[in-house]
Amino acid sequence: MHKSILAGASAAAILLSMGGSANAATLSIFGPWLTADQEHVEAVIADFTAKTGIEVDYAGSDSFEQQIVIDTQAGSAPNVAVFPQPGLAADLASKGLLTPLGDDVKQFLIDNYSAGQSWVDLSSYADQNGEKQLFAFPYKADMKSLVWYVPDNFADAGYEVPTTMEELIALSEKIVADGGTPWCIGLGSGAATGWPATDWVEDLMLRTQPPEVYDGWVDNSIPFNDPRIVQAIEVFGQFALTEGWADGGTAGVAATDFRDSPKGLFEVPPKCYMHHQASFIPSFFPEGTELGVDADFFYFPAYAEKDLGNPVLGAGTLFAITNDSPEAHAFIEYLETPAAHEIWMARAGFLTPLKTVDTSKYANDTLRKQGEILLNATTFRFDGSDLMPGAIGAGTFWTGMVDYVGGKSAQDVGDDVQASWDAIK
Repeated sequence: MHKSILAGASAAAILLSMGGSANAATLSIFGPWLTADQEHVEAVIADFTAKTGIEVDYAGSDSFEQQIVIDTQAGSAPNVAVFPQPGLAADLASKGLLTPLGDDVKQFLIDNYSAGQSWVDLSSYADQNGEKQLFAFPYKADMKSLVWYVPDNFADAGYEVPTTMEELIALSEKIVADGGTPWCIGLGSGAATGWPATDWVEDLMLRTQPPEVYDGWVDNSIPFNDPRIVQAIEVFGQFALTEGWADGGTAGVAATDFRDSPKGLFEVPPKCYMHHQASFIPSFFPEGTELGVDADFFYFPAYAEKDLGNPVLGAGTLFAITNDSPEAHAFIEYLETPAAHEIWMARAGFLTPLKTVDTSKYANDTLRKQGEILLNATTFRFDGSDLMPGAIGAGTFWTGMVDYVGGKSAQDVGDDVQASWDAIK
């Protein structure tokens, strides 16, 4: 059993020194959360203060990524920073600007998080000496490996939710044979057009290759034009480019804005039966759509024949110590408790891989179902394009997928993206 919030030496020392005084210790936290999310994290912080007496000053900013670099380099960093992406945390760790969390926290994640080693890997970075250490505590996950559908449409047509990739492909073929269209896909997103296709490829990489191949692809130790990456792009093509599989054909895939792409699910008769997108997409469903009734989702399944478990693609935030103090370590210790997760779970927009939480605390059935998918994950990987250099992940990878839908071969797309990667090395 891992130590409790009051059992660790650092937390106990703080409590003894305070003698119960609520103003004996303070902690500063800086992160990206504003408006409703700020209210949610402040509810969590209030519980921490009630249990430890440590007063916390939380500040949120929509310029967090820029400001935390300025603050750490100037020696004016908060005690704890909340990183939306691991890349920036890794960069600061390599410069000696983060404090290692230690082996106890590492072992806690391995023992208590679903796909625990995946979360440790996501939160471990090379220090100034090139030694990899755990520098961050993962908290508040987001999920991308979902397929949305309208239950009434499935029921009317006699379709069942697939549980393997083989079944998903067979269902797509059956829908076409029945005269329907299985998928709505839209890559449009203004200057960011193409990113929805990168999510498809990332999910398919985790379903066609072991996680270490995904990692090598993300850091380019495996070239973008490697046959294994080209194959994943081609599997996306099976869904997006096969005649009759996508609403509007290839022209529709390329031209439809991602915010409009799920609307075909709700047409009568339906213009499509399935839509692959992250957990945020219900924001763009027709007004009044009741999740679990008018629309629902299922896990984007893995291939049964490949035996790669239940991989989940997503994102998440990471707490790291940027100005060392006993109070900062006490807060990290608090994040190991179910309450630190359940308080936000009961509010909105929060998923956790912590296995000791009470999943009945989730605010609604949709979050609970997504949380259970996360808890069943055998591998978790962060959105790959977000981890790649901006010129690739938010540049040539996006445009390359648009080119692919437009007729360029997957091999040529891989060659083009790799050439752009070579150009920035």
